Amino acid sequence: MTVEGGADFYRRILDNVYDGVYLLDLDRRITYWNGGAERITGYTAGEVVGTHCWDNVLMHIDGLGNRLCNSDACPVVGFIEAGEPREAEIYLRHKDGYRVPISIRTAPLFEDSGRITGAVEVFTDNSSGVAAQQQIKELERLALLDPITGLGNRRHADIHLRARLDQLVRYGWPFSLLYYDIDFFKRVNDTYGHDVGDEVLKVVARSTKGGMRSFDVVSRWGGEEFTAIIEYVDEKHLGGIAEKIRTLVEHSSIRRDGETIHVTISVGATEARSDDSIETLVNRADELMYESKEAGRNRVTTG
Repeated sequence: MTVEGGADFYRRILDNVYDGVYLLDLDRRITYWNGGAERITGYTAGEVVGTHCWDNVLMHIDGLGNRLCNSDACPVVGFIEAGEPREAEIYLRHKDGYRVPISIRTAPLFEDSGRITGAVEVFTDNSSGVAAQQQIKELERLALLDPITGLGNRRHADIHLRARLDQLVRYGWPFSLLYYDIDFFKRVNDTYGHDVGDEVLKVVARSTKGGMRSFDVVSRWGGEEFTAIIEYVDEKHLGGIAEKIRTLVEHSSIRRDGETIHVTISVGATEARSDDSIETLVNRADELMYESKEAGRNRVTTG
C-alpha cells in the first residue's frame, strides 16, 4: 500500500467513526474533518477545513459561558503545550445555532523526531441522542410531543408534575421546577416572521435541553414558555442549573439573510413543596420568572 493509499485508507475509517474527529496544525488550522464531526456540528468538511479553530465556527464555551477559542483557555492550546492527552467537558455551537454538550479528548501529534506538529481532537455528543430519539417516538405515540421544538408538550409536563408531586408526598423525593420564557419573542416574530420565530424556539429548546441532565424533564409549556422538572437538587445547585441554561441560550444564535439573531431567556426556579398542587407550583415559578423580567430580563430568580 502506498503512503497516499494508506492515508486514504485511514481517512475512510475515520470518516465512518461515530465520534467527531479533526486534526489541527500548530497554527490551530483545521486540516481534516471527519463524517462524525459533520454529523454532530452540522458543518461539512468543505466549510471547515482550512479555517482556524477560532474562526467563528464552533465557538467553544464552558458551562459558565466563557469563550474558549479566542483565549488562553482554549483547550487545544493547553493540550499542545503540555504534550500529553487531556479531556474536557464543553459546549460547541451547532451550525443551526444551538449549543451541543460534548466531551473532548485531545492529544498532540508528533513527527518521527519527536517534535509536536499539531493535535487531534475527538469529541462525543453528550446529549443522549439515541435515547432522545426513542423518547420522541414514544411522545408521538402518546400525542405528547410539541411538533415545533421536539420537546414534550404541556400535557407531557402535567403528567410528570403530577407524578413528581405524588412521589414528594409519598416518599419525600424532592424536585424543583424551572419556568423560563424567551425575552422579546413577539419582537422576533414581528421583525422576522413566524418561520424565524419557530427556529428560535427550536434553538432555545435544544440549547436548554443540552444543558440539563438526561433524566430532567423539559417541556414546552406554551407559546414561548418552557418548563423543566429537576430532581434531587438543593436551591444552590438549582440556581446553578438555571444559570447554565440561561448562559447557553445567550450564547446561541441563528443566521438569516446575513444577520445573526440572538435571544435570551428569563428564568424562575423554585423547589416543590409537599402542599403544592400543579397550579401553585407553576404559578410560583411563573411569578419568579416575571421577577427576572422586571429586573431587566436575561437573568434567573430563585425562591
